[in-house]
Amino acid sequence: MLVIEDLNVYYAKAHVLKNVSLRVSQGEFVSIIGPNGAGKTTLLRTISGLKDGQGRLSFNGAPLPRDPVKVVQLGVIHCPEGRHLFPEMSVKDNLLMGAFRLKNFDPESELEKIYQLFPILRERERQMARTLSGGEQQMLAIGRALMGRPELLLLDEPTLGLAPIVRKTIAEALKQINDSGVTILLAEQNVPFALAHAHRVYLLETGVIVKAGTPEEFRADEHVQQVYLGGV
Repeated sequence: MLVIEDLNVYYAKAHVLKNVSLRVSQGEFVSIIGPNGAGKTTLLRTISGLKDGQGRLSFNGAPLPRDPVKVVQLGVIHCPEGRHLFPEMSVKDNLLMGAFRLKNFDPESELEKIYQLFPILRERERQMARTLSGGEQQMLAIGRALMGRPELLLLDEPTLGLAPIVRKTIAEALKQINDSGVTILLAEQNVPFALAHAHRVYLLETGVIVKAGTPEEFRADEHVQQVYLGGV
């Protein structure tokens, strides 16, 4: 579904991504792990057209546009780090904002799908987004992305700052989302979380893909064990 070849991205003179290549097949759950500052967010922003890059990017066999609006229209939906909700809008209105690309859709039917995935959002439907807890805001951000009916869902650090019980809720939701046929590309510092749900994994360090493989191969890797899994 998604093919990236020899991608290089710069911020001024800083070379942030260096000849990055990766592939995501339809229906896969692929995780990109690595430390803070490795370039994970830049990679997702480049895929979604928010950042310029040099290289080849294709989606479903055609060149991926460099216009973020056109990228969204193709079904590549980005749930960003930091959530970026509309704080003075209600939960319901935030969700409906995510459906702007859809034509002739039933709003209540689409909302019901999100409320089944995250029941707490139904209870908070009329609340302003700013009044939600951090975990509820993350559920809302994911729900808003899903309202666009993504073919490929880009998730940037969805567990950042969340309590373990909330991470478990997010994990269960992501499994349901992937099982429903949505392809997921996850960028995540929480390596145990990322490995638990992925079909394949890429390790990004200082802008370079240094390892690719299955979660089992990553758990058996001595470097990954020592640096990212606490020696487990």
